[in-house]
Amino acid sequence: MAAETSNSDSSSNLRIIVQHNPSDSQLSQLGIKSWPKWGCSPGKYHLKFDAEMTCYLLSGKVKVYPKGSLLAELGAGDLVVIPKGLSCTWDVSVTVDKHYKFDSSSPPPSCSS
Repeated sequence: MAAETSNSDSSSNLRIIVQHNPSDSQLSQLGIKSWPKWGCSPGKYHLKFDAEMTCYLLSGKVKVYPKGSLLAELGAGDLVVIPKGLSCTWDVSVTVDKHYKFDSSSPPPSCSS
């Protein structure tokens, strides 16, 4: 089941789609294991997504805040789609390890505190 969350700022209309515990067959169809991996240690990081990103969290816990209001909570086992153009703060409470894929050739966002 997918949950869609959105920023309370209706002008941005950027949504993060979170699917909790997708099936193994869905993950296999997406080819998750062939995607690059990315990790981030606990802390607060400011990120801007210049391309839509789909990721699957292998481990970790993250709260995503655009402009200070909670947009989404992500954790191990979540399949997540983050929209192009989203600027946000990731509050990582447990080290993140994930597979990711961008819809363009853009590199992953930098983890800067």
